Amino acid sequence: MGLERIGRVKEALGLRFDCPVITVAGTNGKGSTCAYLESILLASGYRVGCHMSPHLLAFNERARVNGVDVSDSLLLECFNAVEFARVSLLDAPTLTYFEFTTLAIMYLFSKAQLDAVILEVGMGGRLDAVNIVDADCAIVTSIDIDHANFLGNTREAIAIEKAGIFRPGQIAICADPIPPQTLINHAEKLGCDLWLHGRDYNFQGDKQQWGWAGRNKRFSGLGYPALRGANQILNASAVIAALMALHQRLPVGAQDIRNGFALVELPGRFQVLPGQPTIVLDVAHNPHAAATLAQSLDKMAYYPYTYAIFGAMADKDIDGVVKPLLNIVDFWFCVDLPTPRAACAKDLARRLEMLGVAPNNGPEGGIEIFTDPALAYQKALSKAGEGDRIVTFGSFYTVAGVIAYRTNQAH
Repeated sequence: MGLERIGRVKEALGLRFDCPVITVAGTNGKGSTCAYLESILLASGYRVGCHMSPHLLAFNERARVNGVDVSDSLLLECFNAVEFARVSLLDAPTLTYFEFTTLAIMYLFSKAQLDAVILEVGMGGRLDAVNIVDADCAIVTSIDIDHANFLGNTREAIAIEKAGIFRPGQIAICADPIPPQTLINHAEKLGCDLWLHGRDYNFQGDKQQWGWAGRNKRFSGLGYPALRGANQILNASAVIAALMALHQRLPVGAQDIRNGFALVELPGRFQVLPGQPTIVLDVAHNPHAAATLAQSLDKMAYYPYTYAIFGAMADKDIDGVVKPLLNIVDFWFCVDLPTPRAACAKDLARRLEMLGVAPNNGPEGGIEIFTDPALAYQKALSKAGEGDRIVTFGSFYTVAGVIAYRTNQAH
């Protein structure tokens, strides 16, 4: 891991931005935060580039210009430009898939005459490919244990990696309500304009609407964002803080903020589909995200039975992901996923049994094993009553499998 190889290719490309760059890191909430920023800036009439990862169905989801996925032909042009720059170097460096594609998308944005660029960090921050660009505003959404082999196994250690996207004298936002001291110390050492939730901005709300207050600025009567889920107001409030901190370069009005929150879309983040039974899609894949998913499910209406379609990566804290949902889910449908990194469905089922879930699939609950998410989804649909719900979670691959099946059925 390191930025030296990708840095050399960046220099060869002559990659630079003339507009504000907002970089977003964090354990969870990165995708939602990027989507809110993009939606509000588009509502304000700005030309915006947004890089997010991973994708669900098509690679093009990773690169959007003005809210639209970039075409294959434009992406291929940029891949060629990166490869040309790479091989032009003496002792040409190798690049990972993520480094190569991130560089290509950044190069695309640099040529697109944009007013703002939003970049989502893949993992960590300090050594992530996205960090080859200096952010004018860096947001850390949440800090929890994930990718512990790479980032450390304490919040304090992980916070240092996330805070690696901060730049001297620039804006730094932390949405985590309990930020580790290591992050605060790092920001202060760099002389950042640090905005902390609870100190520099806060929010309050009732069932109908919510309000935001920060340094000399207030917004009241805000509608709840179109993205649902227990932590969305934390993410939304950090976005307002970032936009207020950037207001001299990217002014946005109250109505743009309202419109941006109302119109935002992001598949697979506590996405509740219309119809019966109720279908919930959520890419929750670590304990922090699973706890948030459990909280969000708890706040929904009463359902006689809840079916879970669950597939996960083998290197995740699978017990930590499952535990918050043990009292919510009745039927567990464990699935294999199309990647060597995934835990096999049999192993997931074994873990559930060890946590006390009854293995026999009786009328009140149990565990079944499937070779892919689509088969599990078909079985769940055949078993679930109209008043029941089906929750798909554990990985982007799990959610993508169900979305792909539904898309094929619709055609």
